[in-house]
Amino acid sequence: QVQLVESGGGLVQPGGSLRLSCEASGIIFTRYAMGWYRQAPGNQRELVASITSSGSTNYADSVKGRFTISRDNAKNTGNLQMNSLKPEDTAVYYCNVALLDRSYEGQGTQVTVSS
Repeated sequence: QVQLVESGGGLVQPGGSLRLSCEASGIIFTRYAMGWYRQAPGNQRELVASITSSGSTNYADSVKGRFTISRDNAKNTGNLQMNSLKPEDTAVYYCNVALLDRSYEGQGTQVTVSS
């Protein structure tokens, strides 16, 4: 079965960095686009960053210049490097992969930015 396992979340001070990882199994990862979503309590779900199967990236305006999405197809892994974190980045972050009408998502990892 398809599994997406996120890791790397945690508590960090404002201005700090975290690196989220998402390891996929059960799919041909290279064929899938990948995205990172986040949702904070009371807020709408937001697409933070995405990367196509060919490596083209896109970012929400709120994270441009601070976050970097990447993928390692040899390891079936996607990453989200988050720098200069702000309290408003606090949310549960979800890894999502999609191909045509198929979409799968992990269970999420909590990121908390607080002093």
